This record gives sequence, structure tokens and C-alpha cells, in this order.
Amino acid sequence: MAQRPLFQGDRVKLSGDLTDFQDRLGHEFADPALLVRAVTHSSMMTANRDDNQRLEFLGDRVLGLVMADALLKADKSASEGQLAPRFNALVRKEACADVARQIDMGSVLKLGRSEMKSGGRRKDALLADAMEAVIAAVYLDAGYGAAEAMVIRLWGPRITEVKSDARDAKTALQEWAQARGEAPPQYIEVARDGPDHQPMFTIEVRLASGAHEQAVAGSKRHAEQAAASALLEKVST
Repeated sequence: MAQRPLFQGDRVKLSGDLTDFQDRLGHEFADPALLVRAVTHSSMMTANRDDNQRLEFLGDRVLGLVMADALLKADKSASEGQLAPRFNALVRKEACADVARQIDMGSVLKLGRSEMKSGGRRKDALLADAMEAVIAAVYLDAGYGAAEAMVIRLWGPRITEVKSDARDAKTALQEWAQARGEAPPQYIEVARDGPDHQPMFTIEVRLASGAHEQAVAGSKRHAEQAAASALLEKVST
């Protein structure tokens, strides 16, 4: 049996929720099947339905090019050493997931039952991958210019406001400790509340000096970052 072409799909009519999502993206698809594929997680893949993994691979590269170009234009005097952390801050999974939440990506993700039960619509990894897949879908549907315009619009002021020292809070706190000869910060899960599909994590970060802070978030990663940010602010004042 011959393998189907990677990005060739049957003509489809978008559901109401995807039509609304298309409006939030600001791009009307000539080939709606691309959008359907972009929001389809691997847990929903069948012989007749592709998932978004290969689109995500392409979208990651398109996003990187858009951001590199945008940062060069935003600050014509910045050095490579200044641009690199800004770039990383804008394209990392957390940033993509935040943009996905901004346009309510979670509500249109096509997930299998197990992912649905485990809170897949809120997971950073799933949201980020789908965001990158959507970027690729727009690129394939209408070209680089359309994808670039959408990314610039959705990322918005993040591009011009990203700090030159755009390391994530955990990295910044670890480097702060190392510069003072301290051991790396320790992260402890203090509590986990709520149902399995919508947990809330309380994370404490502690330095060897005894300084500590806690934060609560819907994922361990976000809670750790929030705790690290709070502690870094505390010890830096």
C-alpha cells in the first residue's frame, strides 16, 4: 500500500470551533485539512488521520527563522551574545505554550481519551507542539510571509520587551548560587492538590543558605519557575 504524501489531505469543512480558532489565528486556510492536522495529537492518529508531529518539526524551524529575523530588526546594535538568550526565551516550549493559551489552543486540540483524562489540553508540551504545527500549517498553506505575519502578531510585544538577559528563572537562580560558591538550588514538591486531570502543584525552592520560597501552578515546571523567580527577587534585593 502506497504511503500518503506528507501534507496532502482530503478537502475538509472546518467545525465551528476550528472556524472560530481560525479567526483567532487571523488566517483563513485554503486547505483546511492542514489546520485539522496541526491540532491532532498522536493519540488520535489513525490509518486515515495524520497527527501533527511532522508539522511540529517544520514549524519549529519556521518559528526560529521568524524570531531570529525579528530580533535582528528590533535591535540593530545587539551582539550575538545578547540576541541568543532573547531568541531562546521566545522560542522555548513555555513561550509557545503561553501563546497557545492566549488563543485558546487547548479547546480545539484533538486528543485521545487517555490524554483527555490526564489534562492534555493544559499541558505545555502538547500546546507548544500544536502551536509550532499551526505555524507550519500556515507556512504550507500560504507561504513564509503569512506565517511570519501571524507569528509577529501573536508574539506581539514579547519580541520587543524580551530582556537581553532572558535566561529562565531556574537557570538564573542556579547561576546566582554558583557565583557565590553555593550548591545548586533544591526543588521540593510540597503538595499536589486537585483531580488528576487538573492538578495544582506546590513547589518549594531552597538554597543552601536556608533562603526559600514556594509557588503554586498547574504544572511542576511552571511552579518551579515561579518559585525560582520569587526567590531570585528575594535574594537580589
